[in-house]
Amino acid sequence: MTSSVLAASGGVKQVICINWGTKYGAPFVNRLYAMVARNITPPFTFTCFTDNRDGLRPEILCEDLPPLDVEMPVNTKGIWPKARLWGATLGTLKGPVLFLDLDLVIVGSLDTFFEMGDADDVVMARNQTTPLERLGQTSLFRFPVGKLIPLQKKFRADPQKVADEYEFEQRFVTRNAPGGAKFFPRRFVLHFRQDCRRPFPLNYFLAPRLPADARVVIFPRGLLPQHAIDGQFGYRGRPATPLGHVRGLFSPERREKNAFRYLRHYILPSPWVAEHWRE
Repeated sequence: MTSSVLAASGGVKQVICINWGTKYGAPFVNRLYAMVARNITPPFTFTCFTDNRDGLRPEILCEDLPPLDVEMPVNTKGIWPKARLWGATLGTLKGPVLFLDLDLVIVGSLDTFFEMGDADDVVMARNQTTPLERLGQTSLFRFPVGKLIPLQKKFRADPQKVADEYEFEQRFVTRNAPGGAKFFPRRFVLHFRQDCRRPFPLNYFLAPRLPADARVVIFPRGLLPQHAIDGQFGYRGRPATPLGHVRGLFSPERREKNAFRYLRHYILPSPWVAEHWRE
């Protein structure tokens, strides 16, 4: 039986991503496509909205970045260029689309994200870092093309004011989604640091885990999948043995001033990330 979500898109699962600048590029887009293809039941499309098509796999449908004639906010933690996707059109796509960040890891079937809710719903992953706030996560969320026009209009009116008020674009989407935001099951989309990394002191003896119900693992705030593969906590860290990391506690070069946070951040290499995060 075809869900209302699929019926609204002609029976095709529509996956999208966005890429601009030089931070990620073709390797991330190609890897994401490959993970989608391995974990979805056809028919599906994969569309990348980008300012650079060089090196992208031929299976990827490429579209120019949707125009947005505003100056992006500064000094904000939010990824506000995603607002380009909130307009009336998205290339030739119609109906519900599933947006995926370039730096997430797909570890299970994506089919369920096209089966839940109604075609007109805005459905987000739950944000795990703020358990006391009803907050969604835009690393993975589904919305109908054109449904977020009111958000783009509000953002365009004063981008800096919006960013200053909401800080993160996901908070802006959660609180302003027409009809209210709905959520995918918490266990389907996991936060690597919150849900996979072992608590101190087990992080020195056990590699990060992959819960059985997971479909997608997200990597916010500077910790990339390659860091998890290598056992490196973020851009400032480097792979080290457990003893070597503990010794670093007494190094004058240690950037993390809080000793407990420094010890808690250590991770062993995660082979399961390498297994999934590949072309």
